[in-house]
Amino acid sequence: MLSSTSQLLRSTVLAANQLNNHIYRVCTKHVSTTPLLFQPQANKEANKPILYSFWSSSCSWRVRITLNLKNIPYEIKPINLLKSGGEQHTEEYRMVNPMKVVPTLQIDGRSIIESVAIMHYLDETRPQPPLLPQDVYKRAKVREVVEIICSGIQPLQNLGILKYMGDKKLDWAQQCINRGFSALEVILSSSAGKFCFGDELTMADCCLLPQVFNARRYKVDMSQYPIISRIETELLKVPAFADAHPNKQPDYPTK
Repeated sequence: MLSSTSQLLRSTVLAANQLNNHIYRVCTKHVSTTPLLFQPQANKEANKPILYSFWSSSCSWRVRITLNLKNIPYEIKPINLLKSGGEQHTEEYRMVNPMKVVPTLQIDGRSIIESVAIMHYLDETRPQPPLLPQDVYKRAKVREVVEIICSGIQPLQNLGILKYMGDKKLDWAQQCINRGFSALEVILSSSAGKFCFGDELTMADCCLLPQVFNARRYKVDMSQYPIISRIETELLKVPAFADAHPNKQPDYPTK
């Protein structure tokens, strides 16, 4: 009886050891073959990200700021939105971006369109410095500002809409911007420090500065928005923002 029990015990231990060995082999194989979220390339120059951009596009500017903040070297391929009806409408560019807009970012062997999607990708794959707060509520508030600008203001006053407005282009653009900025001024009154959310740069700042540029371009009276104007002044002191400015782009018109 004792011998039979010992034999059963040895068989159980052997089976357990075999199972553990099998689990170990499976796990180590999975870890070794699962790609990292971001793997630095050996030849950095050959694999430099490519940003399809237009100098005055606020959507392109948001991405340029984000790339600069993340210290990611990149190459710009200008897409002239005005020349010959717009280079974004060519068949060649449609193959790059089916929406026929800028920006498009080619990075990590992939192509991403839409500025907010690009910013999130960069923040998730290159998390330093972070552009979203750790606190869940604060993170939602940053996204709130991003949405107001990127969904509630900019799309309503971009070239694609204004070309249908005839003589009312300026009035329409001012109305859309004033509506959004009135809301932002209230929101930022309880969150702003040096920047949109305290003294830390976030995606909200990446979106706000280009939209202020649009506001001035369409002759919006910025004296109505002292908080936004103060944040604009602070952001222009930050090299990552200043270097992404339209007048520093390779396709900025010299005449």
